[in-house]
Amino acid sequence: MSTDHIPYQPIQFTNEDREKQAQAYDEFMNRRRTVRNFSDQPVSRKVIGHLIMTASSAPSGAHKQPWTFCAVSDPDTKKAIRKAAEKEEYDSYHGRMSERWLEDLKPIGTNWEKPFLEEAPWLIVVFKKVYDRIDGTKASNYYVNESVGIACGFLISAIHNAGLVTVTHTPSPMNFLGKILDRPEEERPYLLLPVGLPAKDAMVPNFKRKNLNQVSKWY
Repeated sequence: MSTDHIPYQPIQFTNEDREKQAQAYDEFMNRRRTVRNFSDQPVSRKVIGHLIMTASSAPSGAHKQPWTFCAVSDPDTKKAIRKAAEKEEYDSYHGRMSERWLEDLKPIGTNWEKPFLEEAPWLIVVFKKVYDRIDGTKASNYYVNESVGIACGFLISAIHNAGLVTVTHTPSPMNFLGKILDRPEEERPYLLLPVGLPAKDAMVPNFKRKNLNQVSKWY
Protein backbone atom coordinates (compact mmCIF):
# COMPACT_ATOMS: atom_id res chain seq x y z
CA MET A 1 0.00 0.00 0.00
CA SER A 2 1.41 3.38 -1.02
CA THR A 3 1.52 6.29 1.43
CA ASP A 4 -0.04 9.55 0.31
CA HIS A 5 2.52 12.19 -0.58
CA ILE A 6 2.13 15.94 -0.14
CA PRO A 7 4.16 18.83 -1.59
CA TYR A 8 7.24 19.73 0.43
CA GLN A 9 7.29 23.31 1.66
CA PRO A 10 10.92 24.33 2.13
CA ILE A 11 12.15 27.15 4.34
CA GLN A 12 13.22 29.90 1.95
CA PHE A 13 16.52 31.74 2.45
CA THR A 14 18.73 33.80 0.19
CA ASN A 15 22.26 32.45 -0.13
CA GLU A 16 23.48 35.21 2.16
CA ASP A 17 20.84 34.47 4.79
CA ARG A 18 21.54 30.74 4.52
CA GLU A 19 25.18 31.35 5.38
CA LYS A 20 24.15 33.52 8.31
CA GLN A 21 21.72 30.88 9.57
CA ALA A 22 24.34 28.15 9.30
CA GLN A 23 26.94 30.24 11.11
CA ALA A 24 24.51 31.31 13.84
CA TYR A 25 23.48 27.73 14.55
CA ASP A 26 27.10 26.60 14.52
CA GLU A 27 27.96 29.26 17.10
CA PHE A 28 24.84 28.51 19.14
CA MET A 29 25.56 24.78 19.33
CA ASN A 30 29.21 25.42 20.08
CA ARG A 31 28.03 26.92 23.38
CA ARG A 32 26.46 23.60 24.35
CA ARG A 33 28.31 21.84 27.13
CA THR A 34 27.89 18.66 29.10
CA VAL A 35 26.85 19.66 32.62
CA ARG A 36 26.81 17.37 35.66
CA ASN A 37 25.60 19.83 38.30
CA PHE A 38 21.89 20.60 38.20
CA SER A 39 19.62 23.11 39.90
CA ASP A 40 16.51 21.76 41.61
CA GLN A 41 14.47 24.46 39.88
CA PRO A 42 11.47 22.78 38.25
CA VAL A 43 10.99 22.43 34.50
CA SER A 44 7.44 22.10 33.22
CA ARG A 45 6.07 18.89 31.80
CA LYS A 46 5.01 20.89 28.72
CA VAL A 47 8.64 21.79 27.98
CA ILE A 48 9.72 18.16 28.29
CA GLY A 49 6.90 17.14 25.98
CA HIS A 50 8.09 19.53 23.30
CA LEU A 51 11.66 18.23 23.66
CA ILE A 52 10.45 14.67 23.17
CA MET A 53 8.36 15.59 20.13
CA THR A 54 11.37 17.34 18.60
CA ALA A 55 13.40 14.16 19.09
CA SER A 56 10.58 12.10 17.61
CA SER A 57 10.69 14.20 14.42
CA ALA A 58 13.98 12.49 13.52
CA PRO A 59 14.17 10.31 10.41
CA SER A 60 13.99 6.56 10.93
CA GLY A 61 14.29 3.39 8.90
CA ALA A 62 11.04 2.86 6.95
CA HIS A 63 9.50 5.53 9.21
CA LYS A 64 9.10 2.96 11.99
CA GLN A 65 10.01 5.52 14.69
CA PRO A 66 11.54 2.78 16.85
CA TRP A 67 11.84 4.70 20.10
CA THR A 68 10.16 5.32 23.42
CA PHE A 69 11.10 8.31 25.59
CA CYS A 70 10.39 7.73 29.29
CA ALA A 71 10.20 11.02 31.21
CA VAL A 72 10.85 10.53 34.92
CA SER A 73 10.25 13.16 37.59
CA ASP A 74 9.09 10.94 40.46
CA PRO A 75 11.72 11.20 43.26
CA ASP A 76 11.44 7.55 44.31
CA THR A 77 11.92 6.33 40.75
CA LYS A 78 14.90 8.63 40.25
CA LYS A 79 16.38 7.35 43.51
CA ALA A 80 15.98 3.74 42.38
CA ILE A 81 17.61 4.55 39.04
CA ARG A 82 20.53 6.26 40.76
CA LYS A 83 21.08 3.33 43.13
CA ALA A 84 21.13 0.80 40.30
CA ALA A 85 23.24 3.01 38.02
CA GLU A 86 25.85 3.67 40.70
CA LYS A 87 26.20 -0.04 41.34
CA GLU A 88 27.08 -0.62 37.68
CA GLU A 89 29.31 2.45 37.60
CA TYR A 90 31.20 1.35 40.71
CA ASP A 91 31.91 -2.01 39.12
CA SER A 92 33.03 -0.28 35.92
CA TYR A 93 35.44 2.07 37.70
CA HIS A 94 36.79 -0.77 39.82
CA GLY A 95 37.57 -3.43 37.26
CA ARG A 96 35.66 -3.16 34.00
CA MET A 97 37.39 -0.08 32.60
CA SER A 98 40.92 -0.31 31.25
CA GLU A 99 43.71 1.75 32.81
CA ARG A 100 43.88 3.81 29.61
CA TRP A 101 40.17 4.58 29.83
CA LEU A 102 40.49 5.68 33.46
CA GLU A 103 43.46 7.89 32.55
CA ASP A 104 41.45 9.51 29.75
CA LEU A 105 38.66 10.28 32.22
CA LYS A 106 40.90 11.95 34.81
CA PRO A 107 40.84 15.44 33.18
CA ILE A 108 37.03 15.38 33.33
CA GLY A 109 37.00 14.46 37.00
CA THR A 110 34.20 11.90 36.88
CA ASN A 111 33.75 8.92 39.17
CA TRP A 112 31.16 6.24 39.91
CA GLU A 113 28.93 8.57 41.94
CA LYS A 114 26.06 10.09 39.92
CA PRO A 115 24.11 12.53 42.13
CA PHE A 116 22.71 14.26 39.05
CA LEU A 117 20.35 11.30 38.61
CA GLU A 118 18.41 12.63 41.61
CA GLU A 119 19.26 16.33 41.39
CA ALA A 120 17.96 16.94 37.87
CA PRO A 121 14.20 17.59 37.83
CA TRP A 122 13.76 15.18 34.91
CA LEU A 123 15.39 12.06 33.56
CA ILE A 124 14.62 11.16 29.97
CA VAL A 125 15.38 7.49 29.42
CA VAL A 126 15.51 6.61 25.73
CA PHE A 127 14.59 3.07 24.73
CA LYS A 128 15.11 1.56 21.30
CA LYS A 129 12.38 -0.72 20.01
CA VAL A 130 14.14 -3.66 18.39
CA TYR A 131 10.76 -4.74 17.03
CA ASP A 132 7.12 -3.73 17.37
CA ARG A 133 4.10 -5.79 18.33
CA ILE A 134 1.06 -5.38 16.11
CA ASP A 135 -1.97 -7.40 17.20
CA GLY A 136 0.35 -9.65 19.18
CA THR A 137 2.64 -10.34 16.21
CA LYS A 138 6.27 -9.24 15.97
CA ALA A 139 6.88 -6.58 13.31
CA SER A 140 10.41 -5.77 12.18
CA ASN A 141 12.07 -2.40 12.68
CA TYR A 142 15.02 -1.29 10.57
CA TYR A 143 18.24 0.61 11.27
CA VAL A 144 17.15 0.86 14.87
CA ASN A 145 20.47 1.98 16.40
CA GLU A 146 21.02 4.55 13.68
CA SER A 147 17.47 5.90 13.94
CA VAL A 148 17.51 6.18 17.73
CA GLY A 149 20.98 7.74 17.65
CA ILE A 150 19.74 10.47 15.31
CA ALA A 151 16.70 11.06 17.54
CA CYS A 152 18.99 11.45 20.56
CA GLY A 153 21.01 14.04 18.66
CA PHE A 154 17.81 15.96 17.96
CA LEU A 155 16.89 15.69 21.64
CA ILE A 156 20.23 17.03 22.89
CA SER A 157 19.98 19.95 20.45
CA ALA A 158 16.41 20.68 21.62
CA ILE A 159 17.49 20.62 25.27
CA HIS A 160 20.17 23.23 24.53
CA ASN A 161 17.73 25.28 22.49
CA ALA A 162 15.38 25.44 25.50
CA GLY A 163 18.14 26.85 27.71
CA LEU A 164 18.51 23.60 29.60
CA VAL A 165 21.46 21.28 30.11
CA THR A 166 22.10 17.55 30.10
CA VAL A 167 24.77 14.88 30.33
CA THR A 168 24.75 11.70 28.27
CA HIS A 169 24.75 8.83 30.74
CA THR A 170 25.23 5.24 29.67
CA PRO A 171 25.82 2.94 32.64
CA SER A 172 26.79 -0.47 31.37
CA PRO A 173 24.91 -2.73 31.45
CA MET A 174 21.65 -0.75 31.47
CA ASN A 175 19.10 -3.55 31.71
CA PHE A 176 18.00 -2.31 35.13
CA LEU A 177 16.27 0.65 33.44
CA GLY A 178 13.82 -1.63 31.68
CA LYS A 179 13.01 -3.38 34.95
CA ILE A 180 12.58 -0.22 37.03
CA LEU A 181 10.41 1.43 34.37
CA ASP A 182 8.55 -1.80 33.55
CA ARG A 183 9.24 -1.64 29.82
CA PRO A 184 8.25 -4.51 27.48
CA GLU A 185 10.85 -6.98 26.21
CA GLU A 186 10.97 -5.41 22.75
CA GLU A 187 12.39 -2.21 24.22
CA ARG A 188 16.06 -1.95 25.21
CA PRO A 189 17.64 0.99 27.08
CA TYR A 190 19.75 3.17 24.83
CA LEU A 191 20.57 6.44 26.63
CA LEU A 192 19.77 8.24 29.88
CA LEU A 193 19.62 12.05 29.85
CA PRO A 194 19.15 14.09 33.04
CA VAL A 195 17.50 17.38 32.05
CA GLY A 196 17.24 20.66 33.93
CA LEU A 197 18.81 24.02 34.58
CA PRO A 198 22.46 24.18 35.59
CA ALA A 199 23.36 24.72 39.23
CA LYS A 200 24.53 28.27 39.92
CA ASP A 201 28.00 26.96 40.75
CA ALA A 202 28.15 24.48 37.85
CA MET A 203 31.62 24.03 36.40
CA VAL A 204 32.66 22.40 33.11
CA PRO A 205 36.08 21.36 31.77
CA ASN A 206 37.78 24.00 29.63
CA PHE A 207 37.84 21.80 26.56
CA LYS A 208 38.62 22.99 23.05
CA ARG A 209 36.80 21.36 20.16
CA LYS A 210 38.58 20.19 17.03
CA ASN A 211 38.49 22.72 14.18
CA LEU A 212 36.98 22.22 10.74
CA ASN A 213 40.21 20.97 9.19
CA GLN A 214 40.57 18.35 11.91
CA VAL A 215 37.09 16.88 11.51
CA SER A 216 36.53 17.06 7.74
CA LYS A 217 37.97 16.07 4.39
CA TRP A 218 36.83 17.82 1.25
CA TYR A 219 36.68 16.07 -2.13
